[in-house]
Amino acid sequence: MKQSQVGQVPVHYVEHGDGMPLLVLHGAGVDHREVEACFEPALATVGGFRRLYPDLPGMSRTPAPASVASADDVLDTLVGFAADVAGSEPVLLAGHSAGAYYARGFAARQPDAVAGLALVCPLLPEARDIPEHRPVVAADLGDEEFRGYFVQQTPQMLDRYERFVAPAAALVDPDAMERIGARWDLTMPDAAGFDRPVLVVAGRQDSTVGYAAAADLVEEYPQATVAVVDGAGHALPHERPDLLAALLVDWLTRRPLPLRPRRRHDGGPPLHPATLLA
Repeated sequence: MKQSQVGQVPVHYVEHGDGMPLLVLHGAGVDHREVEACFEPALATVGGFRRLYPDLPGMSRTPAPASVASADDVLDTLVGFAADVAGSEPVLLAGHSAGAYYARGFAARQPDAVAGLALVCPLLPEARDIPEHRPVVAADLGDEEFRGYFVQQTPQMLDRYERFVAPAAALVDPDAMERIGARWDLTMPDAAGFDRPVLVVAGRQDSTVGYAAAADLVEEYPQATVAVVDGAGHALPHERPDLLAALLVDWLTRRPLPLRPRRRHDGGPPLHPATLLA
């Protein structure tokens, strides 16, 4: 793993490929391994993107010192991480669950710095109509955590859970999670001005965040593709990987609108985004 020092937080991350920076953010209680396992097979098929998978503060190898005391502090860290690894380049942001919550907050806060958003099973403050947990395929497999997360309860899904989800549980800092969770609401500016390609994917059987609020985002983002996927819950990236891959590739290959030039950190002339997206 690589490390980026952002204030007091050493952010650990994994990197693949070259090109335009694409940050992929995992959800709560896991680490980069889950989204890397679910997103990377699709993202690796499209050239020209540098995929970065950080561990969020308080999870796995990225600590959360006392100064990280809210979701806004976590977002500050992610914004600083993006500036460190991408400089003045615009970034693409993808996230699952709480990772999508942070990605959306990043784009609302700095729309000119973000070239596109992919929000998978997004955690949203306005979540509503959350269904009860009902497996689509049930079997006497795994532990309670597995059965409460997956609606496709098959040996293949249990293998993915044991490889990419469960190992992170012992690496979570519970004190940090409690501290951040007590101040979970992001300071979220109006996202109406975000006019870049957006992908929203939700599981119809998602008993964690539901799908209704995610579907509403089609009205918030003028370039949004929204998919509600039957036969998938909050573990949709594991349960419907082929469909998610097709949607991600479509998102990556949609032509972004011209971005306004961003000021260089070194004080030089603005960088013209057309050269960055070529």
